[in-house]
Amino acid sequence: MKRISALGDSILKGIVLDRPTDTDPGPRYTVLAERFSERCRRALDLVIDNYGRFGNTVTRGLRDLERHREGIAASDFVVLEYGGNDCDFHWEEIGAAPAGQHAPRTPLDRFAATYRDLIGRIRQAGAVPVLLSLPPLVPDRFFAHVTRGMTPGGRRNVLDWIGGTVERIGDWHELYNLAVFQLAGACRVPLIDITTPFLLDKRYADRICDDGIHPNEEGHRLIAETICRYAADRFPASECTRKTELVR
Repeated sequence: MKRISALGDSILKGIVLDRPTDTDPGPRYTVLAERFSERCRRALDLVIDNYGRFGNTVTRGLRDLERHREGIAASDFVVLEYGGNDCDFHWEEIGAAPAGQHAPRTPLDRFAATYRDLIGRIRQAGAVPVLLSLPPLVPDRFFAHVTRGMTPGGRRNVLDWIGGTVERIGDWHELYNLAVFQLAGACRVPLIDITTPFLLDKRYADRICDDGIHPNEEGHRLIAETICRYAADRFPASECTRKTELVR
């Protein structure tokens, strides 16, 4: 039986945003029982140690690697999913002072260099790193979520800062996702593209939570199906159909 370790952020962990209710109107994040790693574990008969953490960046991933080094060394593959928090900004600061200097949580060059370092350390530990690309944002939802506590003036400041239209709020997210693809090619690391299946769905927003960034249960189902199709190339044809059906 193959053993997988997985390092990443809240998408990997399976965090979803529950819809507000009359008794709980604020945003509330919970861990989805049927997250994609659990679906893949069941469908592909794997041992998966999911070390995803809410708010994780690739720099924190280096610390997670050291914290779980023994388990990672015993793994056949280590799945990595980073970028969504690395590319994010301190939006409240932008809303308050749009003329100031504002940098993403992990600058793009540092993101690429740190990710490359993480890949190298995993190889040194004796495991094979596998990268996941990022699911797309839903720009209007994401803008509304990150500016929800701001004054109308603060929201206008953020809108002006990103270029005058909410569609521009995903630009940095796309840049970091592109960097993941480039790293996979440069480092000759397997990459599972979970971006394209979302974009091919004209209603992909239905698979994303109200915050515009976290996949909901249907999004996790799509990610699991994509991973299992990727893995199916490494299984006999007789097993592929059975395992893919188990994702649903």
